[in-house]
Amino acid sequence: MTYFDSLLIANRGEIAVRVIRACRSLGIEAIAVYSDADARALHVREADRAIRIGPAAAAQSYLNIEAVLAAAQQTGAQAIHPGYGFLSENANFARACSAAGIAFVGPPAEAIEVMGSKSAAKRLAESVGVPTVPGYNGDDQSEQRLLAEAERIGFPLLIKASAGGGGKGMRSVHSVAEFLPALAAAQREALAAFGDQHVLLEKLIERPRHIEFQILGDQHGTMLHLGERECSIQRRHQKVLEESPSIALTPELRATMGAAAVRLAQAVNYSNAGTQEFMLDADGKFYFLEMNTRLQVEHPVTELVTGLDLVQLQIMIAAGERLPFDQAAIQQTGHAIEVRLYAEDPVQMLPSIGQLTSYTPPEGPGIRLDTGVTVGDHVTINYDPMLAKLIVWGEQRQQAIARLRYALQHFEVAGVTTNIPLLQAIINTPAYHEGATTTDFLQTHAIGEQLQQQQLPPNLALAARALFDLEPDPAAALVADPWNVPWRAAQMPHHLRYQSAGETLALKAQPQAPQEWLITIGDEQFEIVVLRRHLNRMVVRVADQIYQAQLEQHSLVWQGVGYQIAPAPAPNLEQQRGHKGDASLEAPMPGTIIKLLVAEGEHVSAGQPLLIMEAMKMEHTVTAPHAGTVAKLPYRQGQQVSGGVALAEISAE
Repeated sequence: MTYFDSLLIANRGEIAVRVIRACRSLGIEAIAVYSDADARALHVREADRAIRIGPAAAAQSYLNIEAVLAAAQQTGAQAIHPGYGFLSENANFARACSAAGIAFVGPPAEAIEVMGSKSAAKRLAESVGVPTVPGYNGDDQSEQRLLAEAERIGFPLLIKASAGGGGKGMRSVHSVAEFLPALAAAQREALAAFGDQHVLLEKLIERPRHIEFQILGDQHGTMLHLGERECSIQRRHQKVLEESPSIALTPELRATMGAAAVRLAQAVNYSNAGTQEFMLDADGKFYFLEMNTRLQVEHPVTELVTGLDLVQLQIMIAAGERLPFDQAAIQQTGHAIEVRLYAEDPVQMLPSIGQLTSYTPPEGPGIRLDTGVTVGDHVTINYDPMLAKLIVWGEQRQQAIARLRYALQHFEVAGVTTNIPLLQAIINTPAYHEGATTTDFLQTHAIGEQLQQQQLPPNLALAARALFDLEPDPAAALVADPWNVPWRAAQMPHHLRYQSAGETLALKAQPQAPQEWLITIGDEQFEIVVLRRHLNRMVVRVADQIYQAQLEQHSLVWQGVGYQIAPAPAPNLEQQRGHKGDASLEAPMPGTIIKLLVAEGEHVSAGQPLLIMEAMKMEHTVTAPHAGTVAKLPYRQGQQVSGGVALAEISAE
């Protein structure tokens, strides 16, 4: 059945692509909208049609109700899917769609309005017997009243903006002395983000789990829940990792919480997809937090354990169809985990902008990727820096974790910094394997401190970086000359220096045979065989393990993690001046011998130019560190050399 002939997606990025593909499977024409910044974005390329709605600023494009509706009317779209974020929880937008005769793929505007206010939602929850956190959500927002209520509730407590979410306008307060400054900050942030500085106060439940229930209802009175997702691991109140089911829920508790979620949705005459969010304390008591009146970012984990397509069901419901199943038919099978891949510095927590010079997602059993980008796309400052959602499924939780670990190791991204190290640090923590996940997980297990220590590349990654300089790319070979292969240059050891995370790192590489190297870094030695080198990719074998590496400019992707490793500046040539005794002058980086200025056996004076090499589009003149005789010039004019090789040997007088 075709529910609509055409549907416009009022969003961008991975969720727009996700909705487009659901439309395609239902035989519905998918219409994308885009800002000037997204003219060549993946969702534009994937759609059947695309229409510009404004400049890069979201307020003038994706948040512009008039522009979105004009696009729908211009293209004849019969329905609009809002995705998540932007206009998805805007009651005025839902009303405007209805007034224009366009189906809104979401709940009624009245439900959005009621549940969009944390205060109103909390009052409604209390009225239908859904537990809520002790607190204050009254209309009197005077400083004196809020302070008095805070003292009544007791500390620690949470100040929360009544409108909006995403951690904005939220502060935890642990003493009365902290309260007024925190209140002022929360109100300022709420006003800036949502245009409303109304706040509510809640008792802070320490070390809770964050559990949410997916609900789904049609326009004929059927309301179901599709089970829970645990979203406890968060940073700055933003979810980082989600999974389903939660190991903290017994069948009895799951049934009780699910019934509460359904009861609350029915109280507001809800239809379509939504999420009821709860906190679960250490004693198994749960408290209502808020309702999200839209599709959640983390909906794929529910899809994988239930076998349902939530986006298709949303469209079906918006078309007036009845749900084709009842609560008893909903079964959770296996275990699913989702992580959000962001273009951001995992330590500083700042967005990383740039062009994706490489983007190779992992593949394998139980691995799913919902992405909004491809190689060559640009990550800009205009929008959220989320690149993709990586979702895995396993028959048991440990299998899902193993698949996630594999997928993160094999996710190659270059051109921007990503949060892959953060995600790897989380799933490698023993407490995560045990299921001991609470909302303070990152702080409790000092994940941030671990990441700061991991900014320097592991030694094996540094060795791989050196091999890109030491091993020529067959596709780039310029001269068919056996003496142009660096390892043949007297098989001398190569001493290379790199810079990473503000430190200078040194190594020695000794050629053993073609494509075989012994690399020494500090006290560690690696016997490495280069199995394949092509352009910016390399496959190596170390002991019995096979590794893949990728280099984009100075960004090395190793085991799914990006490291900035650049050749150290060329002080070597300067520092080697003034040496007494015999001297060997080393190339500071890979390059080409442009000109030989002396010959072997020739007497030279200190500072006399010996040769000129070109590296990184700059010429470097190598000079004699002291007077003596040129004992050896192992390379000829026009020959390529690797970083760290000896360019000349000078015997002292």
